[in-house]
Amino acid sequence: MTNDMKTRIPGAKNLIRTVTAIGIILSLLVVTLLTGCSGKSEPELGETGLIHELEFGGVYITMTIDDFNALGFQYGDSVDVKFSNGYELKDLPYYNGYYTQTGKPLLIAYPGYDYIKAAINNGADLWEVANLKETDTAQITLAQKGKYATIQDARDLHYKDERAKYPSDEVFANFRTIEAGNIGSGIVYRSASPCDNQHNRAPYVDALIKNAGVKYIVNLSDNDDKIHGYIDADGFDSPYFLSLYQAGSVIPLALNMNFGSEEFRGKVVRGLEAMADNDGPYLVHCTEGKDRTGFVCMLIEALTGATYEEIVADYMITYYNYYGITEQNEKAKYDIIVSDVLDPMIRSMAGDDSIDLRTADLAAYAERFLKNAGMAAEKIDALKTRLSGNQ
Repeated sequence: MTNDMKTRIPGAKNLIRTVTAIGIILSLLVVTLLTGCSGKSEPELGETGLIHELEFGGVYITMTIDDFNALGFQYGDSVDVKFSNGYELKDLPYYNGYYTQTGKPLLIAYPGYDYIKAAINNGADLWEVANLKETDTAQITLAQKGKYATIQDARDLHYKDERAKYPSDEVFANFRTIEAGNIGSGIVYRSASPCDNQHNRAPYVDALIKNAGVKYIVNLSDNDDKIHGYIDADGFDSPYFLSLYQAGSVIPLALNMNFGSEEFRGKVVRGLEAMADNDGPYLVHCTEGKDRTGFVCMLIEALTGATYEEIVADYMITYYNYYGITEQNEKAKYDIIVSDVLDPMIRSMAGDDSIDLRTADLAAYAERFLKNAGMAAEKIDALKTRLSGNQ
């Protein structure tokens, strides 16, 4: 448009000003959309109250999961947590499950929790480690976006609670006999809970252990109060479990998840001593038959001479049963589960993080674990005899 044309068109100068203003507004809108409506480049949570989470040991930070995520935090992020008493946790993974290795801290948004929680996975109570009080607060800032996204993706696993989704009762119940080391055939079984029916599996486990002739149960997840609660609940349908419980053939241990704690070791010994003192076949179970059951079964497998490969093979059947994961069809997830979940259990049992698990004398480590936890040598020998089926 020439200067002459501008002068001949009515309101030309105002039109140019209007177009220019619109262009500026559109540019600002694009910038706003790219940087976020809040104008914040990184999410953060200001000073927020704390609650001591007592069952597993940890620190509830009183922000709901949905509200925390709405701030812009995402599973797989790395965060920094600073408590008002000066205690800090740097580069903490934020997950929706317990995906860190044993003894490592994390920030977790576990489904069903009221709030996000900072904890040490299978370790000491973070509340006590950090010397916190009810009047303390926490601040959370983003350290690195998506740093742990690969592990979050590999470990973010979900299963169905409908029998029709599974090929057999055994797979649905995560039920099987242990066939590793020198354990005799049909001596030790492992499974989901035969009494806690929160996942709809208890009646199936109950029928399977009856058919297998199980005579003694090592219950890793419950105490007597919980068991009575299951029995008194509407719809309880585990008559075989009930008969064993009433006969005194169930030992409830209520294990925590701290594999390295004195309490955990002591309760494991109580359970194995009970096996040594009672006739089998035996059932070892927790809620899902996965982690606490995985540790105890790994321990008795190692004690009876199982190789590392045998222990891995048995443990990973659980991940096939629940999630369909095998080394062949999802090798990356399979390898992460072995390295981040099972291997730390074995190293905790061995008390040595540097050993080569494939060549180590796992039987010797298992025996030392039990002796250090207070199990007498003659009781260990009696347990081995029971497990072999040569009693």
